[in-house]
Amino acid sequence: MNSRSTMKHILLIEDDQNICELLAHLFTNRYQLDTANSGTEALMQISKNKYDLILLDLMLPGVTGESVLEMVRRTSHVPIIIITALNDKSKTVNLLRKGANDYITKPFHVEELEARIEVQLRNTALLTEPGDELSYHNLTLIREEYKVLVHNQDIQVSHKEYKLLELLLLHPKKIYSKANLYQTIWENDYFGGENTINVHISTLRKKLKDADPDTEYIETIWGLGIRLAGGGE
Repeated sequence: MNSRSTMKHILLIEDDQNICELLAHLFTNRYQLDTANSGTEALMQISKNKYDLILLDLMLPGVTGESVLEMVRRTSHVPIIIITALNDKSKTVNLLRKGANDYITKPFHVEELEARIEVQLRNTALLTEPGDELSYHNLTLIREEYKVLVHNQDIQVSHKEYKLLELLLLHPKKIYSKANLYQTIWENDYFGGENTINVHISTLRKKLKDADPDTEYIETIWGLGIRLAGGGE
């Protein structure tokens, strides 16, 4: 059995006490679980603690779940799974674009939620190696802190933009098609996801260009896809 100090630290933001009590019971001896019953309380806890994953209900008193997502994403790439009673695909897609990693609708099967948590924690473990930095020209990506620096200045990027940039830096010579990127970063089959990919690439390119106008970091290989400019050379 893992000691509490080595357990993954999860924050459950949920105002339904039945769900809080159920998950607290099920996660005993598996995860260190904190709960917050409002968006305001959640933001206070996030400012004081470092979490490995956040479970976020949308319908919260005070600060909404969507606002919590936006505020957390300004400073952190912690995995966030949305818990929602809404069965609105356009809304959930919008939340994924704003930085949510996954979502599950109520009522949900606990086994499915556990599987989704395990996937996100496993992905984070694969992406983060303490002290590991990736660099190219004036760009440095500090993986342990989820930071992107250009000329040593912190560049604010979304979760998907960070993952996109990290992927290119990890495999500088590889050319990624839009289908490759969608399946790798969005972890979903590529069905009409071209506009989503285009928006993220364009936004990331602009942020890098604004920070370093004289250097190209992402190049398009026409008919094939994109890669790190010059294959990282």
